[in-house]
Amino acid sequence: MENYICRTCGVEFTESETPPPNCPICDDPRQYVGWDGQQWTTMDGLKEQGYSNEVREIEPGLTGIGIAPSFSIGQRALLLQTPGGNVLYDCISLLDDDAVAAINALGGIQAICFSHPHFYDSMVSWSLTFDNAAIIVPEADREHVMRPHPNIQYWDGEPLEVMPGATLIQCGGHFEGSAVLHWAGGADGEGALFVGDSITVVPDRRFVSFMTSYPNLIPLSAPEIDRIVTAVEPYEFDRIYGGWWGRNVMQGAKDAIRRSAARYVEHIRGDLQT
Repeated sequence: MENYICRTCGVEFTESETPPPNCPICDDPRQYVGWDGQQWTTMDGLKEQGYSNEVREIEPGLTGIGIAPSFSIGQRALLLQTPGGNVLYDCISLLDDDAVAAINALGGIQAICFSHPHFYDSMVSWSLTFDNAAIIVPEADREHVMRPHPNIQYWDGEPLEVMPGATLIQCGGHFEGSAVLHWAGGADGEGALFVGDSITVVPDRRFVSFMTSYPNLIPLSAPEIDRIVTAVEPYEFDRIYGGWWGRNVMQGAKDAIRRSAARYVEHIRGDLQT
């Protein structure tokens, strides 16, 4: 029996003797089946194919963990150290021995939470490796869990202090349960927001954007944009850490969200032409 991993979205499935017939995550309109058709691998298969974890300190108390070479969507996870325990925000498909050792040296993982289902990846395997760390999944996105497990705790969507100074905020948008993580002590005490692509940092890193589907270019409505901005407005933050290496807004992040939301809504309403 294997826990098969979809090569397109990177999500790990419950044990089976043969690969699943399809990937519901990729069948969803927000994602896509790879151009070469549905393909599968396993965590051991990734290691045999030469993939490994890349671990980088981003700022004191914050570490990024990715996969090299890039796999599936190409995101990296964020490991936040807090006085009460460590939080992994978003997940990746691969976990190798070197990464386990590096993470344990930082205090392990006590809780795992997410921006949205495309980054659930091998969340159960990570939890099992790190002393059954609690996996926090929004009730609104329960149907997108491809490997159910008792370590998963379903969250009602109210702001949740996962660890001291680390608050999970459901903002909706990309998925109904899409969430960001507010780190009060980040950015030298100015506050930081981890967003995955619930709010995505665009190549012009003065701005962010918002979509129902990024690969399929399906926009969000103005009310959904307002919901996202309203959800994060009570929190102070000067920095945003996006879902990929280097996709960060390093200062003025709260104003960047306000400014970007206003620009987006003006465009979809037809008030701007450029």
